[in-house]
Amino acid sequence: MRWWDHPPAMTPCRECRREVSEQAVFCPGCGAPHPAKAGWNGYGFEWKSDLAIGGLPFVHISFKYRPNRRPVVARGVIAIGQFAVGVVTISQFGLGLVSVSQFTVAGFALAQFALAWSLVAQMGVYVAEGHGQFIRSVAQLLGMAS
Repeated sequence: MRWWDHPPAMTPCRECRREVSEQAVFCPGCGAPHPAKAGWNGYGFEWKSDLAIGGLPFVHISFKYRPNRRPVVARGVIAIGQFAVGVVTISQFGLGLVSVSQFTVAGFALAQFALAWSLVAQMGVYVAEGHGQFIRSVAQLLGMAS
């Protein structure tokens, strides 16, 4: 007998108790996501290192959404994700000391759009030093420098 001749194992849905495949993505009875799992807390990927510094994981990677579709923000010394907060962030939307992001507020930034102490950006506002296509210093914006 070949492996594909065996039907998938069946288990009760955790919500409605209807028999579902262990491989089911949704329950055909109630629509519960991943009904064969004992618990389910969202879509996507999340990982945290065991090492923590100051209460933050050393590395937190999060490309995850909760069941209510709210994103899980990566928070760590090194934070990687769509939304990230940390000392070093690699993200689409970031807040950190050093940030490589599409949109960021940081001490030092490499970004498409940034507000930072020092930056390299396509568009941005900086305090000390900035390089890029359309960038301005805070002093220029406030009219203190010509």
